[in-house]
Order: sequence, then structure tokens, then C-alpha cells
Amino acid sequence: MNGAQAIVKCLEAEGVKELYGYSGAAICPLYDALLSTKIKPVLVRQEQNAAHMASGYARMKGKAGVCVVTSGPGATNLITGIATAFADSIPLVCITGQVVSSMIGSDVFQEADITGAVESFVKYSYLVRDANDLPRIMKEAFYIAESGRRGPVLIDVPTDVLTAEIKKFAPPESIQMRTYKPTVEGNAAQVKKVVKELEKAERPIMCVGGGVALSGAIDEIRAFVRKYQIPVVSTMMGIGAMPTGDHLYFGMVGNNGRPYANRAMNEADLLLVVGARVADRAVNRPDLITENKTLVHIDVDPAEIGKNVGPTIPLVGDIRHVFRQIEKEEIQVREHGAWLKTLSEYRLKMTEKRPKIGKQYVDVKEFLEKLSDRMDKDAVFVCDVGQNQIWSTHFFRVSEKGRFMTSGGMGTMGYAIPAAYGASRARPDRQAIALCGDGGFQMSMCELGTIAQYKGNIGIIILRNNTLGMVMETIHNLYESRGTMVDLGSDTPDYKKIAEAYGMHYSYLDGKSDMEQVLYTFLHADGTRILEVAVDPADRV
Repeated sequence: MNGAQAIVKCLEAEGVKELYGYSGAAICPLYDALLSTKIKPVLVRQEQNAAHMASGYARMKGKAGVCVVTSGPGATNLITGIATAFADSIPLVCITGQVVSSMIGSDVFQEADITGAVESFVKYSYLVRDANDLPRIMKEAFYIAESGRRGPVLIDVPTDVLTAEIKKFAPPESIQMRTYKPTVEGNAAQVKKVVKELEKAERPIMCVGGGVALSGAIDEIRAFVRKYQIPVVSTMMGIGAMPTGDHLYFGMVGNNGRPYANRAMNEADLLLVVGARVADRAVNRPDLITENKTLVHIDVDPAEIGKNVGPTIPLVGDIRHVFRQIEKEEIQVREHGAWLKTLSEYRLKMTEKRPKIGKQYVDVKEFLEKLSDRMDKDAVFVCDVGQNQIWSTHFFRVSEKGRFMTSGGMGTMGYAIPAAYGASRARPDRQAIALCGDGGFQMSMCELGTIAQYKGNIGIIILRNNTLGMVMETIHNLYESRGTMVDLGSDTPDYKKIAEAYGMHYSYLDGKSDMEQVLYTFLHADGTRILEVAVDPADRV
């Protein structure tokens, strides 16, 4: 057995069914070894999207996604995808080819110090020097990626290590790493302190982040807040932890959040921050969420607790385990009817007014509300970055069984299409829809080739306003509308011809169209389909 065959055997042992990547000379031995297995390699059109597809796959499977690329530009192209996964705590195992060991440091053809380049974007990285270490390294990589605060791990393997013979294939049965011991159970004394604060609180509120879904704790959180009638707000990554229509859910907080959600968090006397980083996009003034209230921060990563705001009660642990611990305690909470009534009144009074939309354009609010109501109840909705993302957080309605995904921490344009396709491969039984602006679409439309080749079945929506809308808003607000580097052109591309080129169904929607009919056709057509939606360039989020 050589190194490449050992890696494949380790992937099989981890239950990997497919991986995403791009071949090249340095990684050819590994792709050759895959031919003798049932693992399906998916050939992307650009390496960054291999990480995005693996991300979508991982988020739906609850296990690490795998991407494999070659050395040099193949590895460096992967970096943005790795950074995107790191920012949102998505577990990935990223394998890169490398030049032969004896040539490392000689600046030979397609050499890049990828372990050094990704240092700040991975949980851990390996440069493999001995093929006999591969079974241990592979086992450790999956363990690190999938435990604690999840995230990407990089394994850089020189070509000679891939082809070297292994003396004995003996992967460890379990992993014991002296320097890596993530906490799962919450400290019992801290749990009791949280319970006491819950019993005293008159105006409690819970702010949920992406960690709720990552820990598989959605059911536990919903059961908890419904039992004790605790209102909930979310960060962008926490959208979907509660159904949008639930009477306890009061929207997204932050700079682009709902005013009534921010007010609810500010006026609470007990704030439970669960699986959220308390970063600037969700809380731009940390002092407001610590004034006159008890702040409880629950997170699996101790480095996040106290990093941006000091909690009254820090509680480190996996969210699902922590809330199971809390539920074992006898809790006597106060009645919160008056508080919920106040928040409901805020929501009615503080809902933002929409700008007037030109008759030839589609009202994004109406479109997203109708789209979400007509999608399958367990559908996966992936929005890109920009105005489309903020509109989606405001107007898309996540159902009880639905899933909302986006790039939150890094804000990576071009994420939606590859991530939605990865999600659909993980769960082909569930409808998958990607929503993009015309800028984001053009960043990853090359992956239509991948989707067509593997006969994908997703819906792609392009909100077309011929401009980089979010940047245009910034220019409008800060630079007296001096538009520069935001005009995408009004004549190209022709999305209908692009759809036809890849054999995909195409629909068009503007202010004069029958929205009901267009949506029905789009949602029920066979295979991958593209819907172009004309939106007003003057519309604002």
C-alpha cells in the first residue's frame, strides 16, 4: 500500500461517500487511488468552489466535507473557501498535493507554502513528511474538524509521500491529543447559576447563532424556549434555529438586523447568547448588551467567550449537551406574557417601510415571501452575499423543517451556487434553492458546468439590477452617490443563453409577469433551472 491508497482507505473508514476537487500532477496519485473505491470525486471548475461545495455538503450531513486539489495555484485558489468555512465554523478536511519533499523550499514549478498561507484560517494543518504517519494524521484531521468548535483542517502531501510504500497500515482506534481536549459537558456549577438567573428574569431573551445548528441542538433549543416561553432573536448564522413564523421569534439582530430585534436585546434583563460569537455584525456596541442585565454566554469555544464582551456567566460546552443538562434541573420561571406582548408591539410599530418600486420591477419582499411559502417545507435555501443576503434575512420565511444557509463570517460572494449544490448532493431528497445577485452569480457561474455534468437538481435565482447593489448603497450613503466600480453593464450576460448552453430550464420575472405562474414553473421544472428576476437598482435594504 502506498500513501495515496492509505489516504483513500482512511476516507472510507470515515464514511466519506464523495469529495470535491480539481486534479493536477502533484495530486494525481490520490485521484488514481480513488478509482478502486466507491468514493465519488466531483470535478469542480475552480478550486475555491470545491471548498464551498464541501461546506454545503458538511452543513447538511453534519460531518466533515472533503476537498482535494493539486499544489501551487490549485492550493492557493482553495484559500478563500477555507477561510469562508473557518469563519462560519464548518468542518472540512482539505487535502492538497505538494511538490516532492526534496524540492520544498526551492521555488520549483507549482510550489506554494500552503500550510503557512492558511495558518490563520484553519484549526490545524499538516505537512506530511513520512507516508507511515498518514493513517494517524487522517484520523486526527477528522477528529479535529468535527469536534469542539468545528472548522477546516489542511493536509499537505508531497507527491513522493503519496507514492511511497507504507510499512504497516495501522490507524489508531481512538484519538488522544495532549494539546487538544475540547469541552463537551458544561460546568455543573455554571449550569446551576444559569438556572437561577432564568428563574429571576422578568424580561429574558435568547440570541442564537450558527453554533446551534452545528451542534445539532435545534430541537433542544426549540423545546426549551417553547416550554418556558422565552423570546428569541438570532444572528445571521442563527437564522432557521427558530421558524420565522414562530410567535417567539423576533428576527435578526445587528447592523442589518431588525430594529425591534435590537431593541428587544437591549431592553432584556437576562440575555442568553447561545452559539454566537458576539462579533461586530451582530453587536456593534457591546456596552448596550451588558448594561442593566445579566449576560450568559454559552459556546463550545472558550476563546470566543469574553473576546468581544464580558459575560456575567460564561459557560463552555457543546450546546446540545448543555441544554440537556439544564433541562435536568428543576426550573421555576416567571410568567413572560407582558414581555412577549411588548415585543410583539415593537415588531408592529418598528417594521421598516419599503421604498417605492418601479412598476417594471419585482418587489423583492413580495417575491421572497411568495417563494418561501411555495417551496417545499423541508427545502434548503442558500443565499449569496450582498443586498440579496440582507433581503433574504428580512423577508424569506424559514419553515419548521426548512434550512437557511449563507456565508456570514467572511461574507464571500459566489458561495450560494456551489454550497447549494453540495447541500443537494448531501440530501438529494430535499429541494435546494440558491439565491444570488447578478454580481455573485458571475463569480461562480462556471460551476454550472459541474452541475450539468453530474446532472444536478437545484434552483438558481438571479436578482438582476446590473450593479453591485450593496457597494452601491455604501457609495450612496457615504460618498454622495459617486458610483465607481459597481456597474455590471445592462446588456450582458444573456442569462437565457447561459441556461440554454448548459441545458437548463430558464424563466424570467419582471413587474409585468404573473409571479404565481413563473414561480410554479420554476419550482416544478425538471433538473437545474435558472430564474432571472428584474429588481429595481434604486431598491435599498
